[in-house]
Amino acid sequence: MVPEEKPDGPGTGEESARLQAAGSVRKSCDLLADSQDSHLQSRRTRIHQQINKELRMRTGAENLYRATSNAQVRETVALELSYVNSSLQLLKEELEGLDGSMDADQPESEGVTVPMIPLGLKETKQLDWATPLKELISGHFGEDGTSYEAEIRELEELRQAVRTPSRSEAGLELLMAYYNQLCFLEARFVTPARSLGLLFHWYDSLTGVPAQQQALAFEKGSVLFNIGALHTQLGARQDRSCPRGTGRAVKAFQRAAGAFGLLRENFSHAPSPDMSPTSLSMLEQLMTAQAQECVFEGLSLQAPTDPYDCLAQLHLAQEAAQVAAEYRLVHQTMAQPPVQDYVPFPWTTLVHVKAEYFRALAHYHAALALCDGPLVAEAELPAVEQVFLGLSASSAPRGPALPQEREESRKLGKAHLKRAILGQEEALRLHAVCRALRRVDLLQAVLAQALRRSLAKYSELDLEDDFFETTEAPDIQPKTHQRPKARAPSFSRVKVADIFHRLGPLSVFSAKNRWRLVGPIHVARGEGGFGFTLRGDSPVLIAAVVPGGQAAAAGLKEGDYIVSVNGQPCRWWKHAEVVAQLKGMGDEGVSLQVVTLLPSVEPPGLGARRPGLGALLRSQKECGRETPGPARASPRPLLGWSRKAKRGKTGRRLSPAPQP
Repeated sequence: MVPEEKPDGPGTGEESARLQAAGSVRKSCDLLADSQDSHLQSRRTRIHQQINKELRMRTGAENLYRATSNAQVRETVALELSYVNSSLQLLKEELEGLDGSMDADQPESEGVTVPMIPLGLKETKQLDWATPLKELISGHFGEDGTSYEAEIRELEELRQAVRTPSRSEAGLELLMAYYNQLCFLEARFVTPARSLGLLFHWYDSLTGVPAQQQALAFEKGSVLFNIGALHTQLGARQDRSCPRGTGRAVKAFQRAAGAFGLLRENFSHAPSPDMSPTSLSMLEQLMTAQAQECVFEGLSLQAPTDPYDCLAQLHLAQEAAQVAAEYRLVHQTMAQPPVQDYVPFPWTTLVHVKAEYFRALAHYHAALALCDGPLVAEAELPAVEQVFLGLSASSAPRGPALPQEREESRKLGKAHLKRAILGQEEALRLHAVCRALRRVDLLQAVLAQALRRSLAKYSELDLEDDFFETTEAPDIQPKTHQRPKARAPSFSRVKVADIFHRLGPLSVFSAKNRWRLVGPIHVARGEGGFGFTLRGDSPVLIAAVVPGGQAAAAGLKEGDYIVSVNGQPCRWWKHAEVVAQLKGMGDEGVSLQVVTLLPSVEPPGLGARRPGLGALLRSQKECGRETPGPARASPRPLLGWSRKAKRGKTGRRLSPAPQP
């Protein structure tokens, strides 16, 4: 189709002008976009330069920390490392903010919410897996270690990616996938008597002080710590001005608390302060408190059907008091040694500020209930006093009961407003004490807004009586109807395949077992078949050998595992596959390769040995493992470093060798 040529007309000049104007606008928009991109790139370049500078400083301080034996010098260097670590965390968070500034999945909050405390990830150095794994594969498994270079490269690339995971669900899945691979590595290559010979090097998340161990459990514990830390960052980044955002934040902080709780319960004698039981207990409490805060925010977003509902306001007062109580417990833990020695001071101050802020908020909601809501019915009065004002039904009142006169109700509400104002002023004072918190404009805006709101409400009630003539308001009893519980990471959600599955099933082919490869052995078919009975899957076990039969004459023994049939590897074959292959053999017989398990040789007293960091062994189901063969009949225990691998399999069917 040929376009029709239009003649020039009176509107042609106007159309041309409009096109030129539109072109100018697009050009200016392009220039503006280019300018913004250039500005962002310049900021990224500057941040990368600062990160490299901090890394060089950390390397020098780390070398000095290891070289010196002077306690005073080590203390000074540790303080410098803590400062460098804090700077690195801030720079990386700033860089992450720039990288995610155009991310549509991370909406900016439109409301004013109190900032949360995210935890920085532990950092590690690059690790060379090739040398020890090749030596172990060649020496113990009897295979060519160089033939597993692809698997080793895959493992190294996975660990390299784990060093800088994205702050997203994809980053969490990456960390859990690596953790599951570490479960495979531990089950296959590690024994109580022998480690991999690698030195795992990790930096403390709170202090920046380096720590290193040869135990693979230290690597697993550090990865599990980062899983919890990444959950805290995801929770802190949620838009909590909407119910969906508060719900996501609650789940993220619950997962974080579960990760730190799992770490605390299963690891001991950690070489770094951030993984000590006291630190992990503190972090678990902190994340639970932040989850409780998000629960309160979610309830606050639910507009009541009646804005003057007394019971609804008292319910919010009770929820706010619960948040304040949680933060008071966290602050007490942070103020005790040894936690106070390495917890950042802004954390301790912010937790103290939140405790005062939410306690004041509880009194504010109680004041609204008493001043604006209808009087409580006489039949409901005992229950309301007991549940919301902390007055036991069997004990004498510790303060004024809920009044049944409007003037008395207004007076008690004013007393609660007084305590709210005093608490909010205290929170602002604590905020001003910490220089780091003074730079957090959002926190100051929240505290100032709450104080202005309380003062405005108080001015409505302040008619003639003096400020100090009000009665003393009782404490609000902490209670919640939605207490968030710690939730352990769902490792089974991330399915992975054992990178080194070519070595064979873990039940047999692991460093915990010793075996001898026999064959190939030629077994002829006799009148009664091959003369042996098979059992189990992956690998198939010779359960019994007929005395005087063809198998016995060839040298096969009960307990041998078939690993090759006529040159075909069958370590992962199921029972039916091996039987079908044998049935297809003619009178010429079959060539088999088997492995014979040998008695394990353990040094005296080995059973009493424990690694420096308790090994967290997960079952294949718990860790989300996938293997080419079937799952084992019995799962591995959570703490299994003192268990020995079972030599045989039970619960499998018995099947005689095929008859001619």
